[in-house]
Amino acid sequence: MTNRKPKMNMLKIVAVPMHPEGRKFVAIFAGITVLLGLIWEPLFWLGAGATVWCYYFFRDPVRTVPQRDGLVLSPADGVVSLISEVAPPPELGLGTTTVFRVSVFMNVFNCHVNRSPIEGKVTEIAYHKGKFVNASLDKASEHNERNGLTIESEEGHRIGVVQIAGLVARRIVCFVSVGDMLGAGERFGLIRFGSRLDIYLPEGIQPAISVGTTAVAGETILADLRGDQKPVRSADI
Repeated sequence: MTNRKPKMNMLKIVAVPMHPEGRKFVAIFAGITVLLGLIWEPLFWLGAGATVWCYYFFRDPVRTVPQRDGLVLSPADGVVSLISEVAPPPELGLGTTTVFRVSVFMNVFNCHVNRSPIEGKVTEIAYHKGKFVNASLDKASEHNERNGLTIESEEGHRIGVVQIAGLVARRIVCFVSVGDMLGAGERFGLIRFGSRLDIYLPEGIQPAISVGTTAVAGETILADLRGDQKPVRSADI
């Protein structure tokens, strides 16, 4: 029996709910497609493909959030591109002690809706203007445009989550305010067109994931605050 690669099901793509943030962009793409069709029919089909891609970019699928207490979930879809030990950004109010930072890189084909890694209260939000260098580079954490949140759990664990604009991304969107309560896996923002999220774990907590792993927002476990996770391998840092 031969193994066949699964075919892309376009019905499944367009049937996925779209986040409201994408409606105006899909409308713009659709309008341009109609105009292109009046000029030359092949251009219409190119525009139609671009419109479907735009819809797909802003998709907002339902996720199955693990219900066990103490888990730190990925806030983004993408690939774990970096794991390093660094001091958190000062604006997050997480102190100066070195902690593990897990970076998840999103390309233009990933779902870009960002979700809370833990259940807790938003205690800090800090936006910084910056550059738009490749988000996969380590220096993007410091030099790129970014928006950081600190989320504190009922048990007192504090997690830093930083939305970082990339080479193509030009708009960071945050839906929450200081004082808001978030459930684990609840939507808190998105970044348009390719970017990265950095997750700063509490002191003494090690990642339970390796570089190169594909993460799913609200589902993939990055760490365990109860401390019974597998330590990250040094080769992955």
